[in-house]
Amino acid sequence: MEALGQAQELRVRFETCPLCEGRAFVPLGETGCRQHAAWSPVLPEKLAWVGCQTCGHVFTDGFWSDAALARIFATEHAQQTPGQDVEAARRVSAKVVTRVSELRGEFSGRWLDVGFGDGSLLTTAEEFGYEVVGLDLRESCVRRMREFGYTVERRTLVEYQDARGFDVISLCDVLEHIALPKQALVKVKNLLAPHGLLMVSCPNLDSFAWKWLDQRGQNPYWSELEHHHNFGRARLCALLVECGLEPIHYAISERYKAGMEVVARRR
Repeated sequence: MEALGQAQELRVRFETCPLCEGRAFVPLGETGCRQHAAWSPVLPEKLAWVGCQTCGHVFTDGFWSDAALARIFATEHAQQTPGQDVEAARRVSAKVVTRVSELRGEFSGRWLDVGFGDGSLLTTAEEFGYEVVGLDLRESCVRRMREFGYTVERRTLVEYQDARGFDVISLCDVLEHIALPKQALVKVKNLLAPHGLLMVSCPNLDSFAWKWLDQRGQNPYWSELEHHHNFGRARLCALLVECGLEPIHYAISERYKAGMEVVARRR
């Protein structure tokens, strides 16, 4: 019983929808998360998912407390470690940098990569000519990138301050990890220079690929311990507009299954 009480204390329940503040939720079921690499016995064994009846957003019924996050981010995933499969990651990141730069009409400026993980997008953007800054919550990732001389901080997006403004901000498979994504996107708008671009990627529950995985019981995102949200393209684009960002480009992500990439411009 003591372990169960500790597990419950590590979750903070959403009283309202984190996007629209609606209060009517539809239960979507529970999924086990014990097999996740960051799971430990002090954490709950299942995640409960709900749908907002007002805006249709899909999210977990609660988010992790600071104590739980400290445990989760103490775990290091191989695919999030700087230096893993450098050339393959560089090629994938180069397509992202090229696409964003062509939309901007230039291959230089300031680029903030939030949740830089293995560092491939950060380092590839620098290779193309950008001045880069990175944020990540895993101390090991921050330490390793600093060893290579990069300007990186162990800090959340909302906490981060910068007076100069960025031409590009990337949230690659990050937004679904943030308990309050609307707050994060408002911060993105404030950090972007006039006409700056946001590149956001995450799984797309509107896609056939997602439905195909669901049908076969092979969808990994329902049991993803670090995710609080499952976005569809329509709801993500609507959220961007609500936060003062205009979606201008859509692409399929090569990073993860059923992934999408949306580029939006600060209005």
